Amino acid sequence: FGSRVKGHPISPHGLHPNFVAMAVQLYDDYFKEGRKVVTVKDVEAEKFIAAFAQHLKRQGRFEIPKWADVVKTGKAKELPPSDPDWLYVRTSSIVRKIYIRSGTGVGQFRKVYGTQQRRGAMTNKFSKGSGKIIRYILQQLEEMGLVEQAEEGGRMITKEGQRELDTVAVQAGTEEEE
Repeated sequence: FGSRVKGHPISPHGLHPNFVAMAVQLYDDYFKEGRKVVTVKDVEAEKFIAAFAQHLKRQGRFEIPKWADVVKTGKAKELPPSDPDWLYVRTSSIVRKIYIRSGTGVGQFRKVYGTQQRRGAMTNKFSKGSGKIIRYILQQLEEMGLVEQAEEGGRMITKEGQRELDTVAVQAGTEEEE
């Protein structure tokens, strides 16, 4: 696969990687043209999560616990996250996932935020993320009125929560265009 000239980056298709990236960007831009951002689903995940994390931080309703700077995000991790705002980012990620797929509970989130556990000479094994962090975030979101418990299990977005998330999404979408 790739180029016959050593050190020359060419994809298996015989195209330069930058060319492929430009083609993907053009394709994406073609479909984004003339679209109006209305909901969370219209904004790229990365941009929405960053915008909602900033929104949570500015609002000040989300309480950061004392253990936030020393806790690991799962048993497979060796150190706590290096980003001081990691809890806001995780919260906005969870809220987005609940918005897109309601009825998601702590167990499913543990699986989503789990990772490979490196065990030295033994093979890597998947291990789930921390349930305490996820439970704490969901309880905080419930206190804020963004999320409620679903009858069939898991959590779902409230009407107020949907309104707040959509306004942040529209703001993130307009920043994206500028």
